[in-house]
Amino acid sequence: MNIQEKLKTLPALPGVYLMKDSRGKIIYVGKAVVLKNRVRQYFQSNKNHSAKVKAMVAKVADFETIITATEVEALILECNLIKKYRPRYNISLKDDKSYPYLKLTLAEDFPRIVLTRRVIHDGSRYFGPYTSGLAVKETLQLLKKIFPLRTCKTFAKRPCLEFHIKRCLAPCANKVSREDYMRFVNAAEKFLEGRTTQVERELSNQMAQAAEALNFEQAARLRDTLLAVRKVTEKQKIVTDSGDVDAIGLARLDGETCAQIFFVRDGKVTGREIFLLSGAADESDAQAVTEFIKQYYSRAQISATEILLPVTLADDDLKILSEWLGAKLIEPKRGVKRSLVEMATENAEKFLKELGTRNWGLGVEELKNFLNLPKLPRRMECFDISHIQGAETVASMVVFKDGAPDKKSYRRYKIRSTEGKPDDFQSMREVTSRRYEKISPEDLPDLIVIDGGIGQLNSALEIIRRAGHSVPVVGLAKQFELIFVEGSPTPIELPKDSQALKLMQRIRDEAHRFAITYHRKLRRARNLKSELDNVAGIGAKRRSELFKKFGTLAKIKSATVEELAAVPSMNRTAAESIKNFFAR
Repeated sequence: MNIQEKLKTLPALPGVYLMKDSRGKIIYVGKAVVLKNRVRQYFQSNKNHSAKVKAMVAKVADFETIITATEVEALILECNLIKKYRPRYNISLKDDKSYPYLKLTLAEDFPRIVLTRRVIHDGSRYFGPYTSGLAVKETLQLLKKIFPLRTCKTFAKRPCLEFHIKRCLAPCANKVSREDYMRFVNAAEKFLEGRTTQVERELSNQMAQAAEALNFEQAARLRDTLLAVRKVTEKQKIVTDSGDVDAIGLARLDGETCAQIFFVRDGKVTGREIFLLSGAADESDAQAVTEFIKQYYSRAQISATEILLPVTLADDDLKILSEWLGAKLIEPKRGVKRSLVEMATENAEKFLKELGTRNWGLGVEELKNFLNLPKLPRRMECFDISHIQGAETVASMVVFKDGAPDKKSYRRYKIRSTEGKPDDFQSMREVTSRRYEKISPEDLPDLIVIDGGIGQLNSALEIIRRAGHSVPVVGLAKQFELIFVEGSPTPIELPKDSQALKLMQRIRDEAHRFAITYHRKLRRARNLKSELDNVAGIGAKRRSELFKKFGTLAKIKSATVEELAAVPSMNRTAAESIKNFFAR
């Protein structure tokens, strides 16, 4: 049965659909409130589809569906299937297989807290996932100092050193009853949940009860634990009286998408985690947040009553997620809750900027290897041409040093040799001639990048080699992100996920932006000049001042006589002349 025939048999029921390629490999998993409607949308007109969906649909050779009783069941099944198959076109938490968890082994008579990277249904309580292995280890060490729980996998015959330094209650030697031991286990569990106020209150009550019962040894243990908890939490401040909330922030930069989640317990920020999302570049912010929530909370136990969102989600998604999580999902517009979301978003943006800075150096190193350059391209200069049918042709040169923009070194050129006739090749010859014919060797860059294909590259090489320079020159074609090199008819295709490709795209896009900005400025000035030339009493100086003040012809037309007269070099007579001219 082919796809079109299978589409006719789809049920009007909730469920999950699995898209497969020609080899039968699952490439996408999705859920639907109504399978019949959702799956059909993929194979109808694709004019409204994103580039990612179009690419996915082009590879779909078959699909299958699984019917569920409810929408929430469909959501849970979707999460499980994504974890199992890790489909190529689904948004996913990067490297989520390696995220560490803290495991409280509640199935044991005397539970322990251990570090693990596997979540299994064994009766234990898992906390996480965490993105920093170092932070988890530090947290585990802190817990060992505060709560005297056992750390050994098997019981020894007599107490070890941990007992003698008061780091363990030694249940192996019957030094503590299970009831008293579980008091510390419950306190540790609440501490991991971030409920430090409740932990302090319960420890204080238990200490008083132990002292009243003349159990001074137990009271002393509880006192030491209480003091340790207070020392850890004394710097925390109340940020909201809303109780337990999770605040999610989302940021994007250079093709990377980052989600950060802040945990607020008892009104205090108790921690945060940050995740990179792969496959989210072409998705909306709402879709990226929805997928993050599904994948994160399918791995983590939720204890918040509210989840604060940076964007508004679709009504269907809000309803299903709220029912699944048992929490209220809202996008706060103002107040403390909005501040929490903004704080999470700002931290996500900061993380991406720092990540970009770290990756810039990696991109430079990768580029040297991929292009077989004689040395690291620490200084790169990139050229782009901009015009409209030959009019106002300009060129830009942007400079990157160690992978980062060096804006003070940017240059722009007004091309003279091709005015009125579009000729990108001649324009490239002119700008490279003006830049490199008289330059000293020590001022040359390590790599020259030409925005364009083999034709633009050869035009630049003609000038640069004639000037006697041996600096490497490459061309970057827009359509397929191919890199053309001197003397080779076969372009180089950099890996799609490489930092080298991202660096090349960044410098090319910056050159394009800088050229377009200059071209638009010249075009506005030309249009302004052509109309104001016909106004009596308006010469070059007044025209220039008017453009500086208002920027566009439309704003000059809408300005009052008083506003026009206030412009330097203008007077009321000239202002009235402009108003009368445009009124006619």
